[in-house]
Amino acid sequence: MQQLELIATSPMGLEAVVARELKDLGYSEVKTENGRVTFKGGLEDIARTNLWLRTSDRVLVKMAEFPALTFEELFEGVRAVDWPDWIPENGEFPVNGRSQKSQLSSVPACQSIVKKAVVERMKDSYGTEWFAEDGDRYVIEVSLLNDVALITLDTTGASLHKRGYRKLVTEAPLKETMAAAMVLLSRWSPSRPLYDPFCGSGTILVEAAMIGWNVAPGLRREFNSSSWDIMGQRRWELAREEAMDAVRDDVPLEIAGSDIDPEAIEVAEAAVRKAGFARDIKLQTLPIARAQPAGKYGCIITNPPYGERLGTEKEADKVIRQLGFIDAVKKDWSVFALSPSKTFEQSYGRSADKKRKLFNGRIECQLYQYLGPLPPRS
Repeated sequence: MQQLELIATSPMGLEAVVARELKDLGYSEVKTENGRVTFKGGLEDIARTNLWLRTSDRVLVKMAEFPALTFEELFEGVRAVDWPDWIPENGEFPVNGRSQKSQLSSVPACQSIVKKAVVERMKDSYGTEWFAEDGDRYVIEVSLLNDVALITLDTTGASLHKRGYRKLVTEAPLKETMAAAMVLLSRWSPSRPLYDPFCGSGTILVEAAMIGWNVAPGLRREFNSSSWDIMGQRRWELAREEAMDAVRDDVPLEIAGSDIDPEAIEVAEAAVRKAGFARDIKLQTLPIARAQPAGKYGCIITNPPYGERLGTEKEADKVIRQLGFIDAVKKDWSVFALSPSKTFEQSYGRSADKKRKLFNGRIECQLYQYLGPLPPRS
């Protein structure tokens, strides 16, 4: 099979982070667009990227892209795709859709046309009029933008942020993909301490530990394409073996966190145990005023409580001010805090060295970056 055009979808604002991840994995033909990063690869790369991408939501195969101003154009464009190469006779193939700034604005109608076109193509190949759809799942998506139809096949299934270690969540959970992005955007490395004084369910701490030990985030879960005939079990076995061989669990970690809510710490402890870091991540029930990060040249990476989500704005300003007090004392530490507060810097006590706009779900935030000195070279 010739090289495929693959798409790693991205939360808003993280496209450059996803692109950097792909380049670090060895992919050179990487193109960044709004909400997605395209790259070239083979079937084995579907397995590799699903296992390794920390900040992407899912990996798609680009099946076709063509102008579609009429339902006939949409039907013929989809029917031209070699669907039987991918979907077996008993495969389940639901169709999802969306449309923006396009003549074909009815999403249900577009989904129906795409489904009919796939069925017609498969009828020709399998010589049957009816498909049971009781086998593996092949989710097709039609996305219409400016009268151009993009047809993709979802290789992931449940979003990549679902790593498998977090069964319970706190009231305002941070997605694993965003937590990983915050760690990657910081200058943290396993040779430095890391502390989260608002650790909640412990997501930032676990994601940092996985990065520190080079643990592939998808190693403990399955994907839609895990059992696809076209993929073959051997490709997945090789990708998982590569990921297992890459783990560096002999690297010492100085990762700790605290939270004022004892129930949140219980949830964090469960996640830490499930992820395999019970002896490497230290947790305490503490208010921010008593938090004491240990060590030198460390990083505080945190998602302070928001007034609109937890407590009141006045309480949120107070904890941001207390975070600033820690920074004033730990002068050799760096602080990376994600917040939607428009008065964050005022409450913190000084202007950030850098800011980066990110979206925590639908909430527009800034990643406020206060950069301390780097550790001296050994």
